[in-house]
Formats: sequence, structure tokens, C-alpha cells
Amino acid sequence: MASARSWTSERTVRRRAARGGIHRARIQRRWDEARRRHRPQNGSERRGGRPQGLGRPVMLETEPRTAGDKEASGARTLKTAAFLRAHQEEVLEDWQRAMRTLHVGHAAQPSWLLDHMPQLLDMLADLIDHGPDEILTTVPDEHAMSRLDAGFDLGQVASEYALLRKCILRRMDAEAAYPAPGELERMEDALDRIVTRTVTSFSQGRQRILQALDRMTQATLDSPSMASLPSRLLTVLAESALSVDSAAFVLVEGDALVVRAAVGLGADEALGVSLERGQGFVGEVLRQRQPLTLRSASTDPRVALPTLKQEGLRAVYGVPLLDGDQLLGVAYMCSRTAFVFSEPDALLFRTMAQRATAHLVQARLRARERQAHADAQRSLAQLDALLASTPLGIAQLDRELRFVRINQALADIDGHSPEAHLGRRFREMAPVTAVGTFEPMFRRTIETGEPVDAVEFTIPGDARTFQASFHPIRTPDQGVLGLSCTVVDVSHHKQAEAVLQRAVDFREQLMAVLGHDLRNPLNAINASAFQLTRSEDLTPPERRAVDRIRKATARMGRMITDILDFARTRLGGGLPVARQPMDFVEVCQATLEELRVSAPERSLVFEASGDTRGNWDPDRVSQVLGNLVANAIQHGQEDRPVCVTVRGEADEVVLKVHNTGEPIAAELMPRLFDPFKNMPAAAPPQDVARKKRSLGLGLYIVSQIVGAHGGHVEVRSNRDQGTTFTVHWPRTLTTLGDA
Repeated sequence: MASARSWTSERTVRRRAARGGIHRARIQRRWDEARRRHRPQNGSERRGGRPQGLGRPVMLETEPRTAGDKEASGARTLKTAAFLRAHQEEVLEDWQRAMRTLHVGHAAQPSWLLDHMPQLLDMLADLIDHGPDEILTTVPDEHAMSRLDAGFDLGQVASEYALLRKCILRRMDAEAAYPAPGELERMEDALDRIVTRTVTSFSQGRQRILQALDRMTQATLDSPSMASLPSRLLTVLAESALSVDSAAFVLVEGDALVVRAAVGLGADEALGVSLERGQGFVGEVLRQRQPLTLRSASTDPRVALPTLKQEGLRAVYGVPLLDGDQLLGVAYMCSRTAFVFSEPDALLFRTMAQRATAHLVQARLRARERQAHADAQRSLAQLDALLASTPLGIAQLDRELRFVRINQALADIDGHSPEAHLGRRFREMAPVTAVGTFEPMFRRTIETGEPVDAVEFTIPGDARTFQASFHPIRTPDQGVLGLSCTVVDVSHHKQAEAVLQRAVDFREQLMAVLGHDLRNPLNAINASAFQLTRSEDLTPPERRAVDRIRKATARMGRMITDILDFARTRLGGGLPVARQPMDFVEVCQATLEELRVSAPERSLVFEASGDTRGNWDPDRVSQVLGNLVANAIQHGQEDRPVCVTVRGEADEVVLKVHNTGEPIAAELMPRLFDPFKNMPAAAPPQDVARKKRSLGLGLYIVSQIVGAHGGHVEVRSNRDQGTTFTVHWPRTLTTLGDA
């Protein structure tokens, strides 16, 4: 025969093309191409009895074959439904490989790719066998919803069916299987009906979701608060799905789950109900981070919310509210009529829950932003009030040295209003001399982040003196936004410093008078009195008078020494101490001998034990012992001895001076070593005037000398045991580094 024939007539192909279908025109082109390629050419043999190439229509032959031809070529006729059932796994493998090429990001998820494809192939085979006018299963709808949920667009859904069609034809070609007459047409019609159903369901689902999301957007246009937003979103949800009888948002609050919004059945009772974070069906959704379904909420033991246990409540569908990895809560919907929500309703709910999560996050961010703005405004108001009330001049400048904020006190210094400064550069408002002085300091503070303190300056024509300090204004990440300036009028301080300096100068002059001009006459008096004591012509009354002169000059010398030491400590120089090797016992014995001469009427008892050698200033040790013994003589009982004890220990020498008499009052103890503090004298009334002749510096000088040696003084005083001063003298000076 001169012309080729196909398994289907041209009339049939034209009728199928006229009926339409997504891929009819493409099939028609393949049919024409195959017929041209398989015409006999000069008696050439066919290649294997079938078209070559994956894109060729394998259902076509060049001419009717005899049984011998089919047997020779290995070709066989078949029922397409039987072929699909027999080769379902191979077709699906081919289809998965092709799909991975299109969806590289999902290549590691074969279950996601397959989805409903095995059921679709089974349904395709059933349609080819039985050819119903309507598709009775919901598999195409479920497949459409899964693809819509996965983010496919309509073109991608149609293209995967085209790819499935191509894989079926390729597998037939690979198996050398040719459909019986009419089989290919039935397969094409069945596949077209599945595609139409899927595309229609996809489009309707997408349109429904878009409408619901648009309503959700309308509900949030006025930026509702977190208190009202969830209820608005749930209302839109309930109105978008007819089978929904109630819905709620359960939000995470610390370790609890709290129903913060509810609509429909039992809404009033549900609001405010709290659960533990992992409790019940809601807790399970939160834990698994996956949507979950219950078929009978009223009887399911996993249900913990009382409102979900209402009689007659059936389907419950819960979805986690996820913002990245953060769990905000759970959204659930319930139905009295359905045991399971349809896939379109479930997809709609999931999509709306995702959008609701975004709205909730935005609402929280807006609330935080409003709170932060309110806090900032409150802080600025407090700052402005502080700037207005402080007597200091304060200003803030940005990195370009423009005034950002300035108070009235600083504005008055340069003679401009605060408003005139704002936004202006420092060099525009300050005198030329100030610009040259301060701008380099400003820039160094901004560049290095180091503050500049206590810069004194004056303004030409103004007798006042000012002191300025500059500090960087830092961001939380330690960046420098600008600097703050603080200016204070120190004119009064400068005047006070001048007065104080004059007082210090006068004190130094007084010390010079005490140290030199008074000591010299005293030394002359004491030397003359000593010469008189050596005279044998003195009568007893005259000798007693000379002794009184010597005692008075010695007492006056000690007073001058105390005054000089006090002045040194108050001037900040401290008492000079010249440490040298010495024996504590020797110094104490020499000092007590001198004291016995000045107070022969009193008994002084001395005891020593242990190693008493070390490094101290012998003159200062003698001064301490003299002051303590003089204090004991003055305040102790005259008929009782003053006991002095020296004990050498491992790291120190302990000096004790004890006397009996009236104890020191408890209220005097905290101020005992303060200067110019006198203890009450334990003496008869007729001797009080004599006993109180003291400057009150003795114990103060004692504490200063002992402190300069690194030691300390302790006091114990009571009526039964008397008064004991205990002085601890370290053998070597302890420094901060040694400590």
C-alpha cells in the first residue's frame, strides 16, 4: 500500500482534536510526524518494527502487519489499562527522575514527588476500562490541593501531567508494546478528564484561598491590637469554610497554652482556658509541629480542652503557628457534621493559619514598636526636664558637630537661644577662639571614644571661669553617635581655691613659727633650768621651782611636736617615718626613764618577753609610748601603777599600756582617735583643771604613727579591768602588693 495507516483513523483524530484537550494538538503533530517517518522508502527495512526516538508517537505503524511481520519484529498489541497496571512502578520511576530534573530543590523527597500519583495511575486505568462520564473519586482534588500547598502554579500542575503522558508513551516504546485500536484514544480522553478535574480543583482552591486572604488583609488594615486581631482572623476563617462550627487560637505564654481567641461553638467558655504546654491534643500539635486531625473529639482521650469535649463534636483539625523556629501557638477548627475536613478546607485552614501567624507577629512587633516609641518619648521628656532644671550647661552634638540638644544654661553662656542652636554646627555658634580650642577635642573624642575632662576656659569680656568635659555617646554595639558636652561655672570654686591657698600659706607660716621661733626659746629655757639644777646654792623651794620650769618646757615641747605632726597629716603629706633596725625594749626603757623624771610621783612598771627586734622609727615609737603613758597618767588612778608590756611574736611586736580608773564612755569609743577629742579625766574635782591641760591630739598622733608603720591600735576599757591600749607593730612594712 502506498500510504501509511495508523491504529486510529484520521477521522477519529480529527474528532478528538475538535473535542479539545490540553495536549491534543501536540498528539496530532506526533501522529503526522510518525506517519511521514515510517513510510517505506525504497524497500528499506524498519528499525525494530517501531519508531525511533523518545519523542515519536509509538502508537503508529506504517502499514498493516501480518502475523509473521509482528512475530518477526517482536511487537505486540495490548490493552493500555493492563499495561499501566503491569508497568506502574516503571512509569512512576521514569516520572520521578524527570520530575527531579524540574524540581531540584525537592529531589531528596521522593514521597513528596509521588504524592497521589500511584492512585492517579490506578484511576486512569479504571477510566480506560470503564470510561465513566464523571470521575467518582477525590484523588485529583487531593492531588491539586497538595500541589497548591506545595507552592505549584497552574502551569507546573499541567506540565507534570504532560510529563506523565510522555513517560507512559516512552515506556510503551521501550517495551515494544502497541495499543489495540481505540485504546490510545481512551487513554487520552481519560487523562484529559483527570487533568481537567485537577486544574479545575486547583483553580477553585487557589481562588478560594486568595479571597480568604484578601478578607484577612481587609481585617488587618487598621492595625488592630493583639487583643482584637485573633478574633477578627478567626471570624474570616469561620465564614470561609461552611463545615467549620468553631475555631480558636491557643497561644504560648511562658510554660502554658492559653485560649486567646475563639469563635463559634463554645467561644465564650473557651476564652482564657489554660493548659500545660504539652497537654492534650493542642500540646501534641505543638510538640510535633505538624497538623493533626481527630475524627471524634467528644470521645478522644487526647482532648483536654473542655470546649472540645462537647457532645456531638466530631472533626478537629489543629495546625501549629510557626514563625521560623519559634512556636507562637496552635490554631484549631471543629465540625459537628464532618468526621474529617476535606482537603480544600484543610489547605485553606493551613494557609490562613500561616497568614494569621504573620499578622500576629506583625501585631506583636507593632505593639513592641509602640511601647518602645512610648518609652523613648518618656525618656526624652525626662531628659528634657533634666536638662531644663540642671544648673549645668549641657549639649549633645552629632558626628558632624551639629547641635542635637542644648539646654538654656549653656545657651545663655554663648548668648543664643536653644532653638537657634539646633541643627547648626558648633563653629557657627561659638567664638572663633573657642572653635580652634574645642573642635580638635571634639573630633578626637568622636574618633577615639575617649572622654576629655575638666578643660578650663574663659570667654573674652567675661570675668567668669568655666570648666568643660566631653564624653562620647555610644550605641549598644559601642559605635559613637556623637558627643555630650557639660559646662559648669567654676568661678566660685576658683575664688574658694584662692582663699584656701591663702589659708594654707598662713598655716605653713604658723608651722614655721612653731617649729623654729618657739622651739628655740623653749630650748634656751630648758637648758638654763638644767644649769640651775646643778647649782648647789639653791634652796629647796628654788629647786622645786626649777623642776616645774623643766616639766613645763618639756610639756610645751610635746605640744608643739603634736601640733606640727597634726598639721603635716592635714596637709596630706603624712607623718615622716624613718625605719631602721632597733630593739623595742631598749627604746621603751629609755622613754620610760624620761617619763619617770617628768612624773616621779607615779609608778611605771615595765615587762618584756620574746624577740623584740625589728625595723621601726625609734623616735616615733618613743613618741607613741610617751603619748600613751601620758594619757594613762592623766586618766588613771594616782595610787595605782601604769603597766607597760612588750611581747615579741612571730611577725610583730605587741605593746600594751594599762591603767586602772574610770572606763572610757562607750559613746566616745568611735571618736576616740579623732583630733581635739579629750577623754573625761578620772580625777578629784580640785585636780580637774590640771588634768585637762591637753590639746586632744595625743591619741590622734598615736593612730597616725602606728598606721604609717602598717600597724593598728586596739582599746579595751571597763570598770573591773581598767583601760588597755594594745598597739600591733609589724616587724616589716606590709605594702598593697604584699597583701
